[in-house]
Amino acid sequence: MNLTDFPVLLAGFGAGLSLIIAIGAQNAFVLRQGLLREHVAPVVLLCMTSDAVLILAGISGVGAAIQAAPWILFLARWAGAAFLLAYAFTAARRVMSKSSLVSAERTGGTGLWATLGTVAALTWLNPHVYLDTVLLLGSLGAAHGEARWSFGAGAAAASVAWFSLLGFGARFLAPVFARPMAWRLLDAAIAVTMVIIALQLLLMP
Repeated sequence: MNLTDFPVLLAGFGAGLSLIIAIGAQNAFVLRQGLLREHVAPVVLLCMTSDAVLILAGISGVGAAIQAAPWILFLARWAGAAFLLAYAFTAARRVMSKSSLVSAERTGGTGLWATLGTVAALTWLNPHVYLDTVLLLGSLGAAHGEARWSFGAGAAAASVAWFSLLGFGARFLAPVFARPMAWRLLDAAIAVTMVIIALQLLLMP
């Protein structure tokens, strides 16, 4: 990359950040893991790597293949909606059961592979990730011609910055979440978010 590509890299960073920062299932999960301080580094790394792969796919022109095979999005839509509703039910159970509320001092928790499996499902079973990250960012990157790789690098850098901030920065909210009610409200917000996103997927034309 040369200096003339720097504005393109910044454009990619801005476009990537504007898409990633929106409240969604993946962000809600990363925030909760950050508050729990549970498997934060692997979760953040998986999110960043997944985004980088998807951005690279979009820049490489995979978006055209997805458009030519709409069954991929159809399958992801229904599988993603089912998973989101199941996760919403789990979050709602935590809200309703005092015994399941967690605090900053909680011990034990979900295993690493189960946690990574959840974040992978929230990422790869979400059809919006293909529409936004692969198709949209891919199209925006293609408009820059040979500099499209700089655009992709900027978008990937936005993912690194956001998920690092969300996962590792959540610990600064620990004093707030020392109270069980704060966890109850967070889990309620997560449950509602999951249900809304699932309904949006099911109602997609």
